[in-house]
Amino acid sequence: MPWMSPLARIRDALAGQRARDKDLRNLVSNLPYEGLDKWKQPNRHFRNNGIKTTKYSVLFFIPMNLFEQFHRLANLYFVGLAILNFVPVVQAFEPEVALIPICVILALTAIKDAWEDFRRYKSDKKLNRLPCFVYSSKEKCFVEKRWKDVRVGDFVKVESNDIVPADLLLLYTSDPNGVCHIETANLDGETNLKQRRAVPGVCITVSNTDILLIIHAVIRTGCLGFSHPDLVLKQHLVYLKGGCTVRNTGYAVGFVVYAGHETKAMLNNNGPRYKRSRLERRLNIDVIFCILLLFTMCIIGSLGHYLWLESMPSVPLYLVPQTDGHLDTPSLSSFYKFFSMIILLQVLIPISLYVSIELVKIGQIYFITNDLDLYDEETDATIQCKALNITEDLGQIQYIFSDKTGTLTENKMVFRRCSIMGREYPHKENECVRRALKMYIYKIKILMFTKSLPPNQQETEVILDQKLLRQIRGTEKIDAYQDFFLALAICNTVVVSMATAKRLRSNPLDTLSSLVRRAGSWTRLRAPITSETSANDLTTQGQSVNQTGGQTCSLHVPPQGTAPAVPAGKLCYEAESPDEAALVHTAKAYGFVLMSRTPDSVTVQLPSGAQLRFEVLDTLSFDSNRKRMSVLVRHPISKQCILYTKGADYAIMELLETPYGEKQQKAIASDTQQHLDCYAKEGLRTLCIAKKVLCDGEYESWAVQRQHALAAMDNREQLIMDSAVQIETNLCLLGATGVEDRLQDSVPDTVMTLREAGIQVWVLTGDKPETAVNIGYACRLLEQDDLVINMSCKSKVRSLISNSQRKFPLYPEVRRYSEDPRNVDTTPDISLVIDGRTLTMLMSPDLRDRFVDLARHCRSVLCCRVTPLQKSEVVKLIREKLKVMTLAVGDGANDVNMIQAADIGVGISGQEGMQAVMASDFAISRFKHLKKLLLVHGHWCYSRLANMIIYFFYKNAANVNLLFWYQFFCGFTANAMIDHWLMIFFNLLFTSVPPIMFGIMDKDVSAEMLLGLPELYRTGQGKGEYSFFTFWISMLDAFYQSLVAFFIPYFTYRGSDIDIYAFGTPLNTISLFTILLHLSIEIKAWTIVHVFIILGSVTLYFIVTLAYGVRYLNYSGYWTLQAQMVDPMFYLVCLISTVIALLPRYLFHVLKNSITCSPIVEARHLDTLEPSTRDQWIKEWRSFRGRVQDKTSDVSASPPSELKPTQSSSELNIRLGLVLFCHI
Repeated sequence: MPWMSPLARIRDALAGQRARDKDLRNLVSNLPYEGLDKWKQPNRHFRNNGIKTTKYSVLFFIPMNLFEQFHRLANLYFVGLAILNFVPVVQAFEPEVALIPICVILALTAIKDAWEDFRRYKSDKKLNRLPCFVYSSKEKCFVEKRWKDVRVGDFVKVESNDIVPADLLLLYTSDPNGVCHIETANLDGETNLKQRRAVPGVCITVSNTDILLIIHAVIRTGCLGFSHPDLVLKQHLVYLKGGCTVRNTGYAVGFVVYAGHETKAMLNNNGPRYKRSRLERRLNIDVIFCILLLFTMCIIGSLGHYLWLESMPSVPLYLVPQTDGHLDTPSLSSFYKFFSMIILLQVLIPISLYVSIELVKIGQIYFITNDLDLYDEETDATIQCKALNITEDLGQIQYIFSDKTGTLTENKMVFRRCSIMGREYPHKENECVRRALKMYIYKIKILMFTKSLPPNQQETEVILDQKLLRQIRGTEKIDAYQDFFLALAICNTVVVSMATAKRLRSNPLDTLSSLVRRAGSWTRLRAPITSETSANDLTTQGQSVNQTGGQTCSLHVPPQGTAPAVPAGKLCYEAESPDEAALVHTAKAYGFVLMSRTPDSVTVQLPSGAQLRFEVLDTLSFDSNRKRMSVLVRHPISKQCILYTKGADYAIMELLETPYGEKQQKAIASDTQQHLDCYAKEGLRTLCIAKKVLCDGEYESWAVQRQHALAAMDNREQLIMDSAVQIETNLCLLGATGVEDRLQDSVPDTVMTLREAGIQVWVLTGDKPETAVNIGYACRLLEQDDLVINMSCKSKVRSLISNSQRKFPLYPEVRRYSEDPRNVDTTPDISLVIDGRTLTMLMSPDLRDRFVDLARHCRSVLCCRVTPLQKSEVVKLIREKLKVMTLAVGDGANDVNMIQAADIGVGISGQEGMQAVMASDFAISRFKHLKKLLLVHGHWCYSRLANMIIYFFYKNAANVNLLFWYQFFCGFTANAMIDHWLMIFFNLLFTSVPPIMFGIMDKDVSAEMLLGLPELYRTGQGKGEYSFFTFWISMLDAFYQSLVAFFIPYFTYRGSDIDIYAFGTPLNTISLFTILLHLSIEIKAWTIVHVFIILGSVTLYFIVTLAYGVRYLNYSGYWTLQAQMVDPMFYLVCLISTVIALLPRYLFHVLKNSITCSPIVEARHLDTLEPSTRDQWIKEWRSFRGRVQDKTSDVSASPPSELKPTQSSSELNIRLGLVLFCHI
């Protein structure tokens, strides 16, 4: 490297910073400068492609980690106390000893941080060493290099299924049209393929093998910049982001524009989100209480020391003056003792609690992720815990906000019905074949011990409707019917690829479709037309008759001499959503086969076998505001510009105007709307299909505005949407479709169980109200006996809401219900159905509070036609106004805002990519897994952690209070009767592991009981087990136990000649026994681990104390424990003190478990029965609860006579106790 002056280096660094900060980046190829020094490289100012996500280096790990840890106020507090102990006038004990607790905590945290950083280092190392191909001017070919060696200005070749190493400008692809298909699942979770096209004018004249001409052509340009108009307008089409994967393309060549940490993927990587749980927020408040308590005790000690000095008639001999003969005044000495007392009693603030909580949460997450009940065999996926610090919040959820499509339903679409030009075609056979095929697949799955049908298989099942076939084959309205199916095939973003390039997992059932075709007689139903069976194959199959008399046939017989179409079995459709896949497969089943798609064209094969290649003029993508998408094409025969549009019914119907005549169009629209309403009531997802023919002048005028909108720098998105709205007018209605999206397994049971657990379930969906209500009844979100209130803009919303002044909204129906004398002291089951427009009005400031008051008294709320933004606003509103714990669950990109707005976000890895999973705190594969995740693991996590935290506060207070009581007998001089080393070991060794294992492994109730009795979940809602009351009860218990542990030995040994360490040894031993036996009382489920840990702690205490007393010969308490252990009084004092100290706690548990039994206690009693007997009790209790109904508030009603047991009276008490808490 040539020598450069410091000033030159500074100038070069500043020039590099300016080059990196420029919005317009001019780049020069590295090929002419290959082999030169770094300082001679033209692109040296830009970063290389090496990735470094580690936070530390080996050399600076200790100072950097300490600097980061000292950002925590607790660590600074304890370090300050340790330093303060080095000041002689306030020194409480040996300065070195005071450093041990904080050093251990800092060391454990540093080890954890080092391990996490080492894992990041290994991940970076693996990523940086990935191979890629970079062109070398010396070798005259592409050579293999590592990712970290790629630099800005290099030419990189990416082959199929390889990950793009950096942000590339696409120059050439193996596709003749210059198209490259990429998958961005690694970046945004979207699994659908996207198209990118090479830079215009670079690769169109170059053959596939002559790549060198491309590279030399680029070199001759000198530099590349995004100043070319075409590149500015279509930059997103020629740009390959680093991290995406090349699919269905042989290879692609690109020019590196951004590398390493300057790539879009790294710039958008903001790191993990941090959420604080409610328990943690409550914990911080109690820590403040402990600090106030500590300061109170220190003030008492300071005042006590002052009064003690003032009470002495003369200066005692043991108060040694300083070297100059000066003796501190009582006031100054008491001031010093205040700080000495803080150092002595610092253990009252649990320094190790936060580390223990992290260890407990790691153990809890281990058990959650290894639960086989949360594993889905079909997707081979288990639960993912992405937020490690909010597991306990799973046990406190009060509101669940759920998406519908893909969350409650499978998001596997089956084409069921359609309406074309006002005539309806039901396709009833599709449902019959679906059910029969599902049963057949299930039988094959059992026989072959393999997974179920591939996800996309059921989307391809379409049986031709004979009535529609005859209509298409006729001459009447043939243009409209053909346009309908052309719109289904064209108006989408489906990518066509060969079957050999499809991204499939290895599955023994890949050939299942051929088995089904050969098994045509297994149900006496005709075989469905799938993606594996083309329309032309039907001509050789002839006609087959099913049990209903239907037939399948081709649309038209190909003329002689026509070349056979490409076999449909060799085509694969990569759809952005299952809806698009179902519609494309439907068009294919009727002979309108989507053959290929490029950025500029789309090819469709007609039923006759002829192929039409439409020129794609523009694609107006779907957005949540327009609720539709459109494709503008030029017809290859008529040369007309045709706009095909599909979207929500209300978004299309208001844009209609047809050339067929106003009267006829009104009739078609009216009939189609009736069909749509019928589809919605059946729970089908509906879409309207329309078209528009544009003249050339109209298109050219619009195209100019469209180009200006695409090139705009300010307000670009709004201008693009306005341009789309401008052309999507005066549409001609072609028809509508109804696609079935079935419920997932066990969804009704899960919704009912969650409601019984005291959780209110809201469904926020973009579907029609009729469709959403139908699904609501199917999943038991709505019940037949519910009082369903439908709120829409047509109703008088403001007057209705204004009536919500009392306990619940006084609608006329509710008023009549409450005035009925038979319904005194009862609450009706109210369900609310509201559409998006009404919700927008209700979110206004003047109606917001009243809407919340109305919704909080509804058992279920169903919001329809809502946008992603409205979903997040509803979640935030309920969370902030009602101060409740919320959970949002969804599966698609439109659910991300809602998931991030809730306290806990749960993503479902469904059919709409992984955006929701990537934005969530927990990821599951089925909605039914939510039941066990919340009711079992959520309850356990909260119960364990809450009880462990309470126990931690109690443990530290009980131990440190022994030192405080001793101050009353030593003049408040901040002396201790226990050796300082043993004081440190007490918290670090003897009592540290048992509470951690208690927080990881304890189970207050079994999983079977928690699932069988969902009402038990309510014990964690609201304040739960960890409240202000339970905290102070435990602290008072700690004070009582410390009083017993101190004063019983004190009165026993008073007047004897034992020294202070001989007096402190039984105190320390009693404290250990009391604390460990207290934990034994709190443990609900004993295991061998608990026994081993507790006995091990006691054994370790005696071993360490004995060894410590033997080794240190100058130790003032030498051989103290050995001498105590040969004295029977020692054992008697320890026994009596421990029993008396634990007696109130034990009596409290006895009374609580026998007289005032809580639901948890009753369930634990029931859990002790035999499994068969226990299940019978649960069944009878649940059946009784169903007859009593949730409406009644009188929980003291006795069960009916047929439920009165013949078993023992103890079992009768259990049953009656369960009945009593059925409405807690």
